[in-house]
Amino acid sequence: MDTIERIKEQISENSILLYMKGSPKLPNCGFSSQASQALMGCGEKFAYVDILLNPDIRAELPKYADWPTFPQLWVDGELVGGCDIIMEMYQQGELQTLITESAAKHSAVESSE
Repeated sequence: MDTIERIKEQISENSILLYMKGSPKLPNCGFSSQASQALMGCGEKFAYVDILLNPDIRAELPKYADWPTFPQLWVDGELVGGCDIIMEMYQQGELQTLITESAAKHSAVESSE
């Protein structure tokens, strides 16, 4: 499986996915820290990929996403944006709504299977 296929698979298998430097508990950059804190503040589970451990994804994702920086938040297969957008949405209450709705949608799908 090539890197782009792996990225597509990760995005399709995880309704809420954060590509970041480090992990939510041990972020390796301030922007990743802020983004993961905002996501944790929404109170739903989310997946993450540490791009520092995945240099192939770090190299290919910006081209695939047409977004040059990390972190990158993907919800329901769509790129939401990076740290500034995540923080702005969080402060306005939009991120919580987006994350809660996505989690509810996917837990409903899982319980009906």
